[in-house]
Amino acid sequence: MPPKQTAKGGKGKAPPSKSAKPMKPKEGGGKAKKKKWSKGLVRDKLINMVLFDQGTYDKFLKEVPQYKLITPSVVSERLKIRASLARHALEEMHRKGSIKLVARHNSQQIYT
Repeated sequence: MPPKQTAKGGKGKAPPSKSAKPMKPKEGGGKAKKKKWSKGLVRDKLINMVLFDQGTYDKFLKEVPQYKLITPSVVSERLKIRASLARHALEEMHRKGSIKLVARHNSQQIYT
């Protein structure tokens, strides 16, 4: 077997050319991107009535005394009225004797 020939008469390995870049150790994960904050959950705007109409008032007088737990927030959610309107209506119903007051706190009243 003839001896191996080297490029341009040099001995051993040829020096690396200028076009070949030396290998860098790999960086972990690449370049970090800035965190994009989400806009958050968008809640649908409640459109609750400010005053009773005749149909809602009749429904209030008929259905609310049958509820097991009566609070302004429950009445507001079920009848789609404002909580302040529900609170005043429940006070009036309590004065008439249709419902009984169980517990009263400055922010929430519980009737049955």
